[in-house]
Amino acid sequence: MKNMQQMMKQAQKMQEELQKQMEQTVIEASTGGEMVSVKMNGNKHLLSIDIDPEVLGSGDHEMLQDLIVAAVNEATRRVDEAMQGQLGNLTAGLNIPGL
Repeated sequence: MKNMQQMMKQAQKMQEELQKQMEQTVIEASTGGEMVSVKMNGNKHLLSIDIDPEVLGSGDHEMLQDLIVAAVNEATRRVDEAMQGQLGNLTAGLNIPGL
């Protein structure tokens, strides 16, 4: 029973550490040859969008919308990858019997 409590405390500590690291992580993604760039933190909160003035002047709203959606989706994918990497780093030394 004591061993299980230790594992639970260790898991909680790892979760807190992962959450802290992800809050500090900032991911940038761009689309359309960097016509649209977005920054997102590790909690998947959109921090900023940068749109090339040339795109705004083109008047092609559908293209702009598509570029924004694609950039946000790419940033989200990169956050997921970063989270998996951080989780892998945190659990690398973890030794749980039976797993």
